[in-house]
Amino acid sequence: MLVTDSGLHIWRAPTPERPWMPARTAHLPEPIGYENLRERMLEAGVARAILIPPSWEGDSSEFSLEAAAKYPKMFAVMGRIPINKPEGREMIETWKEQPGMLGVRLTFHHAWDQDWIKNGVADWFWPAAERLNIPVMMNVPTVLNEVGEVAARHPNLRIIIDHMGRLRGMRDETLRLDKTIALAKYPNVHVKLTLISECSSAGYPYKNIQPEVRRLIDAFSPRRSFWGTDLSVMLSRSTCTYKQAVTLFTEEMGYSKEDQEWILGRGLAECLPWPISR
Repeated sequence: MLVTDSGLHIWRAPTPERPWMPARTAHLPEPIGYENLRERMLEAGVARAILIPPSWEGDSSEFSLEAAAKYPKMFAVMGRIPINKPEGREMIETWKEQPGMLGVRLTFHHAWDQDWIKNGVADWFWPAAERLNIPVMMNVPTVLNEVGEVAARHPNLRIIIDHMGRLRGMRDETLRLDKTIALAKYPNVHVKLTLISECSSAGYPYKNIQPEVRRLIDAFSPRRSFWGTDLSVMLSRSTCTYKQAVTLFTEEMGYSKEDQEWILGRGLAECLPWPISR
């Protein structure tokens, strides 16, 4: 079983030329570079990871692509594209020609971008990504209904919902994933199981929320449910270790070995695709 993290961030220390990278309240205060990440992954038994450039670096994927170029068997990238700017339409045409770039990651959860999926700003992007066979990861907790409309209009567009589609603040008994589960009827929609530990005030293995997580996975099936961590956020907001994030599924959730294989890496590898090289 090859364990693959479906999404996390790396970044460099701030410099005068890069002043937008101070300590982040939502992330670890110290940067995580790809060499440091490799060490953490090896300790936890994680073989591969999808790198998502952090939002404070703007639309640059440079550092993540550097990691993928140096360690192509270990890292690949879902990059950011400026869908609200004219140059985005040109960039997407050659997007996957960048070595290590597998797709696009969009956000619709900030005050300034959450309406882009509603007001026409993103309308050009969906058919282009579908035509070019580009998978899309999205952080969309407040616009899940609109995601369903996109999925229905573009059945060949692979959509991957970040963080179980949950609203930030859902925790313990308020963790209800019905709106995400409603999207399981679309076969082109997938879900990332990131930041599970943040959803529980109980200690590992978070037994109080396991039933709701399982309900989500049962709806999408293990083949469309992708394990991951968003590591820098997970470690800053919870006591969960990287290794425990893995063993939650290998030892605690009760899934069969076959289901574990799908959840922990095989499903993501086939969806993106990111073939497993031996």
